[in-house]
Amino acid sequence: MKTGVVFQFVSLLIVCIGIIYYIQKARNGTTYVIRKIAGLEAIEEAVGRATEMGRLVHFSPGIAGLDGVTAAQTFAGLETLGMVAKLVARYGARLFVSIRVAIVLPLAEEIVRQAYMAEGAIEAYEPECVQYLSSQQFAYAAAVMGIIQREKAAASILLGGFWAESLMVAEAGFHAGAIQIAGSANITQVPFFVAACDYVLIGEELYAAGAIASGNPIKLGSIAGQDIAKLYAIILLVIGILGATAGSNFLVDLMGK
Repeated sequence: MKTGVVFQFVSLLIVCIGIIYYIQKARNGTTYVIRKIAGLEAIEEAVGRATEMGRLVHFSPGIAGLDGVTAAQTFAGLETLGMVAKLVARYGARLFVSIRVAIVLPLAEEIVRQAYMAEGAIEAYEPECVQYLSSQQFAYAAAVMGIIQREKAAASILLGGFWAESLMVAEAGFHAGAIQIAGSANITQVPFFVAACDYVLIGEELYAAGAIASGNPIKLGSIAGQDIAKLYAIILLVIGILGATAGSNFLVDLMGK
């Protein structure tokens, strides 16, 4: 058997064991604290500002669906939606959730309804605050831009999977004078958010924000367990650098053969 295959298997085993270990500890009652994320902390400020101005809070969980490798971004966005909806219900602001994928609509509706119920404001819940706009990428973006501009949204929160429409939507929020909080695991879109938004969650911060917003200890344990993978990668990197400095390529040979 090639040493590279063995090395990859051992590495995968170390990462999996680390994550499972932390998840199991979370199930047994251990509480993990994840560092504060500026964008997540700013959500309450954004909702409060919208309440004071009597203007709209717009939320989008992205344009990805509930299957494939991008589904995790949608779920992270929906988890954050629950937190946003609770703040909106608590402060009495107006919320509009724009949906691009039809299957996401019932989930978003239920999340918002449960948030209003949890805050004891179910009578203020309006089902039409969550709307499916279009399955077409740019038709959806155009509809969101129109809503943000017409309503002069005071806050626009974009957390999920975004692609070429990211700058279009963010630019509309910028011109409307909205506080904008955006995040995506699609790193190629992050620069566009940085250019037009006040706060940006970069890469895996989106998943961490979803775990924090949900308050689920198992998800928090999973995030903590992933630090094992990062630590392992850092150790390998340091060993590789030291080895290369000393003129040895043993780590490259171990990983590649």
